[in-house]
Amino acid sequence: MSFFQIYIQSFLVIMILMTALWIISVIIKNVSIVDLFWGFGFVLTAGFYFLKTAGFEKRKIILLILVTIWGLRLSIYLALRNIGKGEDFRYKQFRKNYGENRYWWISFFQTFLLQGVLMWLISAPLLGAQYYGNTNSLNVLDFAGIVFWIIGFSFEAGGDFQLARFKAVPENKGKVLNTGFWKYTRHPNYFGDSSGWWGYGLICLAAGSYLPVLGSIIMTALIIKVSGVALLEKSLKEQKPEYKEYIQKTSAFLPWFPKK
Repeated sequence: MSFFQIYIQSFLVIMILMTALWIISVIIKNVSIVDLFWGFGFVLTAGFYFLKTAGFEKRKIILLILVTIWGLRLSIYLALRNIGKGEDFRYKQFRKNYGENRYWWISFFQTFLLQGVLMWLISAPLLGAQYYGNTNSLNVLDFAGIVFWIIGFSFEAGGDFQLARFKAVPENKGKVLNTGFWKYTRHPNYFGDSSGWWGYGLICLAAGSYLPVLGSIIMTALIIKVSGVALLEKSLKEQKPEYKEYIQKTSAFLPWFPKK
């Protein structure tokens, strides 16, 4: 089976999963479940690619393990943080803008279909690394990819943990976290996410697959320009007066020593 046949099949699988998730969201009236599925969706997609490509080589196994750890960690973290707290404010606002009688079907195209397409596009390096990486020998790009993933996972998981601990203290409400990973970048979780996906991209390159690395580029562009850094920065400037001073001292994305 060719690369593109497997890739098209994965699109159909993702669309089926997203449609099922949308139906559940309509029943429970909570679109936020799509966010919980994001990480786990990549685990399922990587597993699908693993089964559809030949062999059980080191590169395939390593990639599947890395994606599984990242995806499950993210979905479990979001589930623990959000379950029981109702629908996210973004979707509540959409529901209010479009009206309850219309939003149930608009949400399919606006949220579930869109995230499904993005998941499919971004997952390309996970297939490229496994489809073309049919050898048991690893090279320097594989190890570089693993290093990128370890750095990224440390920043993402560590940043989330530090933020959760900070928010658990009532006295910190309205304050800015500027210690730990947050001392070196204003968005350690987003930087970590991007670094992890460049880890997958490097493993994809190590397999001799180049075009699918566009998935890592798309993920980074979304994080920085669309749904991550840019969107969050706008709201934080309005909510926290101290954030302007934090911006002047701390790197926006790439970790670096704070300015004096």
